[in-house]
Amino acid sequence: MKIELKELTTKQEMLAQFEVMQHLYSKFTIEKYDSYLTEMIPHNYRQVAVFEGSVCVGISGLWSGTKLWSGKYLEIDNFIVHPDHRSKGIGKMMTDYIDAKAKETGCTMIVLDAFTGNYTAHRFYYNQGYVPKGFHFLKILNEEGLS
Repeated sequence: MKIELKELTTKQEMLAQFEVMQHLYSKFTIEKYDSYLTEMIPHNYRQVAVFEGSVCVGISGLWSGTKLWSGKYLEIDNFIVHPDHRSKGIGKMMTDYIDAKAKETGCTMIVLDAFTGNYTAHRFYYNQGYVPKGFHFLKILNEEGLS
């Protein structure tokens, strides 16, 4: 079956892949996803998705921004490969695309967050050339609001 990578830029394209997003956020509702996308898309948010035929098997959000210390950067957000399609090169296909996109758009770096206990993700990102640079601190103000 043909494997194809596509960049998703419209809310409708992103909403159509909701089922894959639920592999990361099992309690996520389509209404919450729709609401978040409405807020995110106008702020440089888009997604890259890998399809096997018409079925989405991997998806990741992308943000671009500029910070004083780094200049322009690209941020990977919610990187998901469907559990039945892991270890098939889907994740590498997405990171290769993201690398090329970052270089093409003049970014100085690519950044991402991975939970401290997600050792499988850590190993994957190390293998793709990512290294930890610091700590991402947070202060949770409303635990009920978390996905």
